[in-house]
Amino acid sequence: MLAEIIRLESTDEATLGALLLDSRLFCLTLEPPDRGNAPKTSCIPPGRYRCQGAASPRFGRAVAVRDVPGRSQILFHAGNTAADTEGCILLGSRPGTLDGRRALLGSAEAMRAFLEAVGRDPDLELLVRPLEASS
Repeated sequence: MLAEIIRLESTDEATLGALLLDSRLFCLTLEPPDRGNAPKTSCIPPGRYRCQGAASPRFGRAVAVRDVPGRSQILFHAGNTAADTEGCILLGSRPGTLDGRRALLGSAEAMRAFLEAVGRDPDLELLVRPLEASS
């Protein structure tokens, strides 16, 4: 299965994207801002990565992003704002704000749907596309 993150918005607060599964819009993503791929504080850089199922003590069943240079323990998981992630990818159904911060809403439902869509033993290729410069 091919998963693609198309970056839509990048601010000093968060990086918002759209997640496609096999070329179909699935949900939205939220990551920390771009801080040069710094562990635990940055979105992952554009590129191709392998994703596999993982068990997280904190989040339970999850999907891990592998082979990000200089990084480890990057998961897709539920959460609403950049404060809920240490360099991981949050999933949600719609954008919004919480406590005045950029947020994803409907996160728990989006994560459940993602785990169902990728199956019990996910093996995905993830393509992260850069934010397109506006003309």
